[in-house]
Amino acid sequence: MNVKKGDTVKILAGKDRGKSGKISKVFPAAAKAMVDGLNLYKKHVRPKQQGKKGEVISVPRPINASNLMVVCGKCASAVRVGRRLEKGVMLRYCKKCQALI
Repeated sequence: MNVKKGDTVKILAGKDRGKSGKISKVFPAAAKAMVDGLNLYKKHVRPKQQGKKGEVISVPRPINASNLMVVCGKCASAVRVGRRLEKGVMLRYCKKCQALI
């Protein structure tokens, strides 16, 4: 996957298309990621105690990684991510400006 926890990403598809946010959790086996405050869905919750009311809460759902694009810190635009091996360490870099991500 091209995205990691803590990356700033731009959403390419779905109801939040064009919005940016930070990744809070990644699911590599499913190729999905959760973005803070985006891709929220309404969930109806039953009352837990007698006398209380039920409520509608917003719950974040994972987004497919193919619908996310990493935002470069230097270019400040959504870019493709490249990988290169330097001194035995795999580094990710911006394909536009060659800056490390």
